[in-house]
Amino acid sequence: MNGIGWFQIGTDQPEEAERFYGGLFGWTFEAAAPAYRFITTPAKDGIPGGLADTSGGGPNHAVFSVHVADVDEVCQAAETAGGKVLVKRTAGDGTRIAHLLDPAGNQFQIFTPPA
Repeated sequence: MNGIGWFQIGTDQPEEAERFYGGLFGWTFEAAAPAYRFITTPAKDGIPGGLADTSGGGPNHAVFSVHVADVDEVCQAAETAGGKVLVKRTAGDGTRIAHLLDPAGNQFQIFTPPA
């Protein structure tokens, strides 16, 4: 809990991102949903990730994701500490996700997997 457990790249050009990161770092991609691909890195104990097709409906981003016990609680604590909640949602599998800004404006993500 509270460790980096995922990373995500969001882009309106997913094929280009897959070509770029795959060629540069040897990452592989596997379709997980129509607009989402799982990313596997060649590192033995690497952190898994995902590539989201934003289709222009949200900002392009590359963020780390912190695994937390309660997304709503951490969102409230982040705002109290001077941060800002950009997006809070629940994915189709029940995962709670929020994109936040720290006080300096750096974007990151938090998530709680389904029960």
